[in-house]
Amino acid sequence: MTDRQTPEWLDVLGRCGLEVTGEPATDGPPVTAAIQAVSGFEVEPVARVPASTPHAADALDEAWHHHAARVSLYGENGEFLVLPPVPGGSRIGWVRVKDPVGTNLPSRICAVTGSPEFLAASVDGRHLCAASVEESDYWVVVHEF
Repeated sequence: MTDRQTPEWLDVLGRCGLEVTGEPATDGPPVTAAIQAVSGFEVEPVARVPASTPHAADALDEAWHHHAARVSLYGENGEFLVLPPVPGGSRIGWVRVKDPVGTNLPSRICAVTGSPEFLAASVDGRHLCAASVEESDYWVVVHEF
């Protein structure tokens, strides 16, 4: 049972398997710019997975983790920033987390929230790696600030 004092977003991150390692972080990229980098009109994904294909969630997991590692999302101690994948998460801002599970993060987020969509950034705020749903595809989007 969840403690009544625990904010919903903190509970959601925990149920996704993420370990919060600090308070909401001020060193991430501007939240509005990060959202625009993922949902803007001219955004092109680095990976596109048709949602209707067999094992689409597994392919999204693999693609997201591959690109997150490629853009150096994880700090030297495994930390990164995430916008809580809850309604109003952008108002909460970036939260510093670790992922002790280390695999299938989009699928774990989907199991808790109903959607694999989320935005993550490197602790220095320079690199973004996100999973999104666009029409009938899953996208992985990367961006450098």
